[in-house]
Amino acid sequence: MRGQTYVILGIIILIIVSVFAVTNVDTVKVTYLFWTGESPLILVILFSVLMGGLITAAAGYFKMHQLQRENKSLKTRQQDMETLLKKHKLLDKLPENKKQHDHNKPKPVENKKQS
Repeated sequence: MRGQTYVILGIIILIIVSVFAVTNVDTVKVTYLFWTGESPLILVILFSVLMGGLITAAAGYFKMHQLQRENKSLKTRQQDMETLLKKHKLLDKLPENKKQHDHNKPKPVENKKQS
């Protein structure tokens, strides 16, 4: 559901930018770092939107890659800790593990007294 929301939102933004760009077709003076030139405003708008999207995607990819590396590192550390606890037979003594193991044990049968 979240993915569909992002796609729909992206399409709406694309339509708005396209309409805005098409209505602005005049030639404008653009100053770059070392030179100036003239180009249609539609190209300036579309190029700016494209560069903004690419920069945002690159930053998002970098953050996602960083989080995946951190997640992998934490999973490895957790496995190492569990191995160490199992080695010293301490894993079953942890409160959260007792709860998990209690679900696997059969419950004692209660004797009902007949009156």
